[in-house]
Amino acid sequence: MWHKQGVSAERRPPKPLDGRSLEHLALRYVERFATTEGKLVDYLNRKLRERGWAEADPASPTELAARMVALGYIDDRAYAEAKAASLARRGLGARRVRQALQAARVGVEDHEAIAPQLAEAARDAALAFARRKRIGPFGDGTADRALREKHFAAMMRAGHGTALSRRIVTAAPGDTIDEDCY
Repeated sequence: MWHKQGVSAERRPPKPLDGRSLEHLALRYVERFATTEGKLVDYLNRKLRERGWAEADPASPTELAARMVALGYIDDRAYAEAKAASLARRGLGARRVRQALQAARVGVEDHEAIAPQLAEAARDAALAFARRKRIGPFGDGTADRALREKHFAAMMRAGHGTALSRRIVTAAPGDTIDEDCY
């Protein structure tokens, strides 16, 4: 093809990283994405594996990530609160939120700090999920036993508690869900 004339088919390998370029990658990642300290360390380690290290002294992604935390560029607790609120608005339950935060490498202390927030949002998140999926009080009223079981399974996969899921799935269209049902 005319536009590929003179272009070599082989790509040059990327230059190995040094301290300055590793810090530049970290800053660029932090400015582009809401992240946690653990995710930044994983990203930097991956880049080191891909490109190699050019300097004599070994690279320390954990120290660089800790410095980003100290500078205030990364806040795991704020990330956890925002992520939990976002997932709850989408209708996911506490169990799924915990799994997402573990995948984002949020620490245990930050998990425990947002646990009350998750407990408060449990009913609203379950109702948001039911509304989105047209389950229980938001359905059309033609749910037989097999469909209710399917809806219950969907509620459980979304991370909601058994009692609350059962109460929502068995509710007739237009029913209100009490706050003490979970």
